[in-house]
Amino acid sequence: MFRLLKHFAGSTCRSTCVGYECKLYLMGIPKRRRKQLQKLIGRWSSSPAGDVKSLRSIPNPHISRIRNIGIMAHIDAGKTTTTERMLYYAGYTRTLGDVDDGDTVTDFMAQERERGITIQSAAVTFDWNGYRINLIDTPGHVDFTLEVERSLRVLDGAVAVFDASAGVEAQTLTVWRQADKHGVPRICFLNKMDKPGASFIDSVESIKQKLKATPLLLQLPVGEGRTFKGVIDLISNEKVTWLSQSSMDDGRTFERKYLCEKDDHDLLKNAKDARNALIEQVADLDDEFAELVLGEFSENLDRVPAEKLQSAIRKVTVAQSAVPVLCGSALKNKGVQLLLDAIASYLPAPNECHHDFQYWYGDDLCALAFKVLHDKQRGPLVFVRVYSGVMKPQSSIYNINQDNTERMSRLLLPFADQQVEIPSVTTGNIAITVGLKQTKTGDTLVSSKASAAAAARKAGRSTGTKQNQNQEKSNLVLAGIEIPEPVFFCTAEPPSLAKQADLENALRCLQQEDPSLKVKIDPESGQTVLCGMGELHIQIIHDRIKREYGIDVHLGPLQVAYRETILTASTAADTLDRTIGNNRHLVTVELSVAPLLEEDTVSPPVIKYADGIQEHVTREVQDAVENGIRSSYLQGPLIGFPVQDVGVTVQNVILHPGTSMAMVSACASRCMQKVLKLAGGQVMEPIMSLNIAVSDNYLSTVLADLAQKRGSIQEIQSRQDNRVILATVPLAEMMGYSTVLRTLTSGSATFSLEFSSYQTMKQQEQRELINKLTGLG
Repeated sequence: MFRLLKHFAGSTCRSTCVGYECKLYLMGIPKRRRKQLQKLIGRWSSSPAGDVKSLRSIPNPHISRIRNIGIMAHIDAGKTTTTERMLYYAGYTRTLGDVDDGDTVTDFMAQERERGITIQSAAVTFDWNGYRINLIDTPGHVDFTLEVERSLRVLDGAVAVFDASAGVEAQTLTVWRQADKHGVPRICFLNKMDKPGASFIDSVESIKQKLKATPLLLQLPVGEGRTFKGVIDLISNEKVTWLSQSSMDDGRTFERKYLCEKDDHDLLKNAKDARNALIEQVADLDDEFAELVLGEFSENLDRVPAEKLQSAIRKVTVAQSAVPVLCGSALKNKGVQLLLDAIASYLPAPNECHHDFQYWYGDDLCALAFKVLHDKQRGPLVFVRVYSGVMKPQSSIYNINQDNTERMSRLLLPFADQQVEIPSVTTGNIAITVGLKQTKTGDTLVSSKASAAAAARKAGRSTGTKQNQNQEKSNLVLAGIEIPEPVFFCTAEPPSLAKQADLENALRCLQQEDPSLKVKIDPESGQTVLCGMGELHIQIIHDRIKREYGIDVHLGPLQVAYRETILTASTAADTLDRTIGNNRHLVTVELSVAPLLEEDTVSPPVIKYADGIQEHVTREVQDAVENGIRSSYLQGPLIGFPVQDVGVTVQNVILHPGTSMAMVSACASRCMQKVLKLAGGQVMEPIMSLNIAVSDNYLSTVLADLAQKRGSIQEIQSRQDNRVILATVPLAEMMGYSTVLRTLTSGSATFSLEFSSYQTMKQQEQRELINKLTGLG
């Protein structure tokens, strides 16, 4: 078989005879195996090795020709496939990778290839028509939403990929909100236009309704579903078609033809109306373009030059007034080249994204560490975005957050799991550093402590205020990355005591890579506890400990991370009197607590002091009291979970001379536990937003099951032949829900979960939970 395949692929002549002979041979092979063999034939017959660009050939153009972009979407919308096509058409891969076959560039982890999903963000750098594109492919699963958060923090633009048969989905809303938070301009790519049920109009409408965005239609599809074969480019008034000759066609060749009277009448009319609507829409958003249209082209909008329209679209996109919309099918190799052109044309360059701190640092180095990976040979690999100055290897870097100086040994250009050593990184680019062992995600890196001090003086002058050391530091530190609170936890035990140190080291490295993983020690049992974002997140961590660190760790059953709060205000006092040696330690602390009625959850305690207390209590004593309060806040009186939404007022602190601060903290902690009990404890449980796509046949069955799970139905929407259930459900009821839903719907339904909020439990449910956790149930 190998010889036959090589014979078919090795022929330099692309004659019909060879293709026919190959088809005859493949006809006798099962369909699944046939697809794999077709792919192998395509690989052998693809471009020779010399045609693939070297990573060392990537240009370092002017900053205006750099694009830092991310690919973001709901799971299975086609992000990784789109990225794979971009790399192929840019000339950096020889073959078209496939998520199902587990051979894509950016999904290089074993867990990603096995599951066919993206788990961690992957950075690649390539060039397209003279532009340097630093691209980050992000996960679509809610458990790995931190990867999207920290990627968007350092990007200047993003491509939001949509499944054209589904439109806006649950995780699309989440990543869109994240992009809004970081002020990232976007382009929309309606992918999977070849899929049965794909609808361009419905997808655009969902962008308007659900994302509250203003879509600018730059293209119209030529056909939908199986008939999709190209697009109408409304900017240039051209019809772009991909005429696939065979299943092995790579989409490199396509035909561009100006629309003319000979074309289909309906197509021509739709294109003319859509272009006029686009011009009017852009004119409403850009006054300068409106003047041009009303002045020179009011009689005939068809005469508006493509360059002027393109320039105005870029302006409103960078201003985030609207989002350009393109369409295609990445899997079928249609539309990706035009998407790359749009990235270069409409998304901003780094010098178009203005930040105050760039003025303070001038030409001095200022960079943000946004990701850390561990390499067994090279140690921590720190991904950085350079905002100003130039970063060079073998130089010292001052970390403002950690207040230390480290020496960087090497600089690498990222290409997923491959890297190439480079001599420097200029402003606006993304790179990997080797040698920074203390640096964490979200740290700000500058050239020296003196450079930070000079920037602090500039910042002080610009605000016109004299700043203390803490204010200076907070001004100079770039906005970090918000890390969400975990909602699941479980115990982790090594196979033997001898492996405990290895497990601790593995967890330390994994925490540095993934800040959403929290590790703590249970104070009562001494067990290691892992806290994560969901079932899949914990499973991946478990798998990585086994594969990458060779530790056959045992995980306990998954448990839900509850919270505690109080119902009423209360006041209590406590006295601690101990004699240690010849010293008497005597302290009395009086505290009052009250529920906080905030819209957003408040996790750390809000501590205030009664009038006159701070005047006669030293800063050292205040710190000791606050430490004691915070330690009690971590373990509530009911079931030992953290306390939230509670305000604390220190009413009085009386100290005997010579009393140690440790005793003050202990007394404050004991008093806090006492007053929380008096205030009447209340358990809060995590509530999840649930999104289920199900056919009409199984709708009533799924709704009945949700009612048993204490679910609250918010809305039932229609999506083609399916129904979309929007509901909120307690997380405790969703353990193993994928298996339950698969059973109920014969595997036809899909769902996604996202943390919504913490809500108080009903008294009956709370009693049952307490009995269960305390072993009384």
